[in-house]
Amino acid sequence: MQLSFFQVTLLVADYDDAINFYVNKLGFLLLEDTKLSDTKRWVRVAPWGNNTAALLLAKAGNENQLNFIGNQTGGRVFLFMHTSNAQSYFDRLTTNQVQIVRNLSDESFGKVFVFADLYGNLWDVIEPTNKQVLLKS
Repeated sequence: MQLSFFQVTLLVADYDDAINFYVNKLGFLLLEDTKLSDTKRWVRVAPWGNNTAALLLAKAGNENQLNFIGNQTGGRVFLFMHTSNAQSYFDRLTTNQVQIVRNLSDESFGKVFVFADLYGNLWDVIEPTNKQVLLKS
Protein backbone atom coordinates (compact mmCIF):
# COMPACT_ATOMS: atom_id res chain seq x y z
CA MET A 1 0.00 0.00 0.00
CA GLN A 2 1.24 3.46 -0.87
CA LEU A 3 0.14 6.72 0.77
CA SER A 4 0.92 10.26 -0.30
CA PHE A 5 -0.11 13.79 0.48
CA PHE A 6 -2.21 15.37 -2.22
CA GLN A 7 -3.40 18.59 -0.57
CA VAL A 8 -2.53 20.91 2.30
CA THR A 9 -4.83 23.64 3.63
CA LEU A 10 -3.41 27.15 3.83
CA LEU A 11 -5.46 29.73 5.72
CA VAL A 12 -5.84 33.01 3.83
CA ALA A 13 -7.54 36.33 4.50
CA ASP A 14 -8.88 36.82 0.97
CA TYR A 15 -9.26 34.39 -1.93
CA ASP A 16 -8.44 36.85 -4.71
CA ASP A 17 -5.37 38.31 -2.98
CA ALA A 18 -4.06 34.80 -2.33
CA ILE A 19 -4.69 33.68 -5.92
CA ASN A 20 -2.91 36.78 -7.22
CA PHE A 21 0.11 36.11 -5.01
CA TYR A 22 0.46 32.40 -5.66
CA VAL A 23 -0.31 32.53 -9.39
CA ASN A 24 1.19 35.85 -10.47
CA LYS A 25 4.11 36.24 -8.07
CA LEU A 26 5.11 32.63 -7.37
CA GLY A 27 4.13 31.23 -10.76
CA PHE A 28 1.76 28.55 -9.44
CA LEU A 29 -1.08 27.15 -11.51
CA LEU A 30 -4.68 27.82 -10.52
CA LEU A 31 -6.09 24.29 -10.54
CA GLU A 32 -9.60 25.08 -9.35
CA ASP A 33 -11.75 27.99 -8.18
CA THR A 34 -15.26 26.78 -7.44
CA LYS A 35 -17.86 28.88 -5.64
CA LEU A 36 -19.47 26.83 -2.85
CA SER A 37 -21.55 29.60 -1.25
CA ASP A 38 -21.65 33.38 -1.00
CA THR A 39 -18.65 33.28 1.37
CA LYS A 40 -16.84 30.04 0.57
CA ARG A 41 -14.84 28.86 -2.45
CA TRP A 42 -12.81 25.74 -3.21
CA VAL A 43 -9.52 27.21 -4.46
CA ARG A 44 -6.57 24.98 -5.29
CA VAL A 45 -3.13 26.03 -6.54
CA ALA A 46 0.09 24.11 -7.17
CA PRO A 47 3.61 24.83 -8.37
CA TRP A 48 4.01 24.52 -12.13
CA GLY A 49 5.16 21.02 -13.07
CA ASN A 50 3.92 19.49 -9.83
CA ASN A 51 1.58 16.55 -10.19
CA THR A 52 1.48 15.25 -6.64
CA ALA A 53 0.29 17.93 -4.22
CA ALA A 54 -1.71 21.14 -4.12
CA LEU A 55 -2.54 23.92 -1.69
CA LEU A 56 -6.16 24.46 -0.75
CA LEU A 57 -6.49 28.20 -0.13
CA ALA A 58 -9.07 28.35 2.65
CA LYS A 59 -10.43 31.72 3.70
CA ALA A 60 -10.51 32.05 7.47
CA GLY A 61 -14.10 31.72 8.61
CA ASN A 62 -13.90 32.87 12.23
CA GLU A 63 -11.78 34.84 14.69
CA ASN A 64 -9.78 31.81 15.79
CA GLN A 65 -8.80 30.95 12.22
CA LEU A 66 -7.93 34.59 11.51
CA ASN A 67 -5.41 34.43 14.36
CA PHE A 68 -3.49 31.65 12.61
CA ILE A 69 -3.14 33.24 9.17
CA GLY A 70 0.58 33.53 8.49
CA ASN A 71 1.51 31.53 11.57
CA GLN A 72 0.27 28.03 10.91
CA THR A 73 3.56 26.54 12.16
CA GLY A 74 4.43 28.85 15.04
CA GLY A 75 7.06 30.76 13.07
CA ARG A 76 8.92 27.75 11.64
CA VAL A 77 9.26 27.07 7.93
CA PHE A 78 5.85 25.96 6.71
CA LEU A 79 6.47 24.35 3.33
CA PHE A 80 9.45 23.10 1.36
CA MET A 81 9.76 23.07 -2.43
CA HIS A 82 12.34 21.49 -4.69
CA THR A 83 13.45 23.27 -7.82
CA SER A 84 15.76 22.42 -10.67
CA ASN A 85 17.06 26.02 -10.76
CA ALA A 86 17.19 27.92 -7.47
CA GLN A 87 18.87 30.98 -8.98
CA SER A 88 16.17 31.41 -11.62
CA TYR A 89 13.34 31.04 -9.10
CA PHE A 90 15.10 33.36 -6.64
CA ASP A 91 15.38 35.96 -9.42
CA ARG A 92 11.68 35.57 -10.27
CA LEU A 93 10.64 36.14 -6.67
CA THR A 94 12.90 39.15 -6.17
CA THR A 95 11.62 40.65 -9.44
CA ASN A 96 8.06 40.13 -8.18
CA GLN A 97 8.95 41.78 -4.85
CA VAL A 98 8.39 38.67 -2.76
CA GLN A 99 10.01 39.04 0.67
CA ILE A 100 13.26 37.07 0.80
CA VAL A 101 14.01 36.05 4.39
CA ARG A 102 17.30 34.26 3.71
CA ASN A 103 19.31 34.83 0.54
CA LEU A 104 20.33 32.06 -1.81
CA SER A 105 23.22 30.06 -0.41
CA ASP A 106 25.14 26.88 -1.16
CA GLU A 107 24.76 24.17 1.47
CA SER A 108 25.95 20.56 1.64
CA PHE A 109 22.53 19.35 0.41
CA GLY A 110 22.20 21.96 -2.36
CA LYS A 111 21.25 25.57 -3.00
CA VAL A 112 18.59 27.03 -0.72
CA PHE A 113 16.75 30.25 0.08
CA VAL A 114 13.80 31.18 2.27
CA PHE A 115 10.92 33.49 1.39
CA ALA A 116 7.78 34.67 3.15
CA ASP A 117 4.41 34.48 1.45
CA LEU A 118 1.95 37.36 1.52
CA TYR A 119 0.87 36.41 5.05
CA GLY A 120 4.33 35.74 6.48
CA ASN A 121 4.43 31.94 6.24
CA LEU A 122 8.01 30.82 5.60
CA TRP A 123 8.97 28.61 2.64
CA ASP A 124 12.27 26.86 1.86
CA VAL A 125 13.19 26.50 -1.80
CA ILE A 126 15.86 23.88 -2.38
CA GLU A 127 17.79 22.87 -5.47
CA PRO A 128 19.12 19.54 -4.22
CA THR A 129 22.68 18.50 -4.98
CA ASN A 130 21.34 15.01 -5.60
CA LYS A 131 19.22 15.52 -8.73
CA GLN A 132 17.64 12.08 -8.16
CA VAL A 133 15.58 13.75 -5.43
CA LEU A 134 13.90 15.91 -8.11
CA LEU A 135 12.99 12.86 -10.15
CA LYS A 136 11.15 11.36 -7.18
CA SER A 137 9.19 14.57 -6.47
